Amino acid sequence: MSLEKLEALEVRVRKLVDLFVELRKEKTQLEKQLQLAREGLDKQKELLHVWEKERTNIRSRVEKVLDELEILDHENESPGGTS
Repeated sequence: MSLEKLEALEVRVRKLVDLFVELRKEKTQLEKQLQLAREGLDKQKELLHVWEKERTNIRSRVEKVLDELEILDHENESPGGTS
C-alpha cells in the first residue's frame, strides 16, 4: 500500500470517527428531548384526567340543580300551588 493511499485511508477513518462522535451526541440530545416530550405528555394526560373528573362533577351538579328547578316548576303548576 502506498503512503498516499494510507494517508487517504487515515483521513477517511478520522472523518468516520468524527461523524460517529457527532451522531452519538445527537442521539443523546434526541433521547433527552424524547424523554422531556414523554414527561410533558404524561402531565397533559394527568391534567386531562383531572378536567374530565371536574366536568363530570359539574355536569352532575348542574343536572341536580335542573331537577330541583323542575320539581319547583311542577309544584307551582299543581292545584295546591301559589301560582
